Amino acid sequence: MHNDPQDDPQDATSPAAPQQPDEASQDEQTGPDAPAGPVFRLAFAPGVTPAKWVGVWRDRLPDVPLTLVPVDVTDRGATLRSGEVDAGLLRLPLEQDGLSVIPLYTEIPVVVVPVDHAIAAFDEVSVLDLADEVFLHPQDDLLEWDTTPGKPALERPETTAGAIELVAAGIGVVVVPQSVARLHHRKDLTYRPVTGAPSSRIGFVWVEENMTDLVEEFIGIVRGRTANSSRGRVAAAKQAEETSAKTSAPKVRTKAQEKAAAARQAADRKAAGARKAAARGGKLTGKRLGKRGNR
Repeated sequence: MHNDPQDDPQDATSPAAPQQPDEASQDEQTGPDAPAGPVFRLAFAPGVTPAKWVGVWRDRLPDVPLTLVPVDVTDRGATLRSGEVDAGLLRLPLEQDGLSVIPLYTEIPVVVVPVDHAIAAFDEVSVLDLADEVFLHPQDDLLEWDTTPGKPALERPETTAGAIELVAAGIGVVVVPQSVARLHHRKDLTYRPVTGAPSSRIGFVWVEENMTDLVEEFIGIVRGRTANSSRGRVAAAKQAEETSAKTSAPKVRTKAQEKAAAARQAADRKAAGARKAAARGGKLTGKRLGKRGNR
């Protein structure tokens, strides 16, 4: 353990992870004013933070609303497979049969404890420091433990939210991804990073056979491509615009090109005149010969 406690340590393994989505991210409208065009539906698991990418989407595709669809951590891609959403930001691992996955970032694990717990006096602990603690292992936990630390609770809580409630009641401790601890923040609880515990990975997921221009556009966003280098809808529209401009714009020639073109035209005219003169001369000669032969 190390002294110098911190109530809100930063996630060193995912510095670029965007912020928690807010209500403004829910772009889809309903009713008579609902958009008639395409809508991109994006699922996200608890604690996943898509707001940064949603902001880029709005800048690039202001005419295509993006709807955030929260799904349970145990969804495991079911909403995707059913066709209810176009893609998802989900916790890994999951069954990838028929799915394409792009790993995005990794979250550090933290242990959630009451604010007056001994662990709260340290800025970081290891799984060995949890040996004497009652360990709450919720049934919806996706952390891949080889062996859980501490003393197992008599029963496993059904959900992480339920485990957090038990921690607040002084029943034990729970280890979760840092964003999940933030999601379930309470004034009477705090959390500390845990070394030696499994981390949690976040990935962008879509059904392979349902690849669309909009999915490709979001792939470009999460991979940090610029609008010009993206392979999706924006890039296609820009390429079509540039192609149209090239074909419709009049070609501007330099003075040297104009001089060369004039010289070629003069040479062509001279050659054409010579051919006509030769043709006329041949006809006249034939007529004269014919007259002489009749004499």
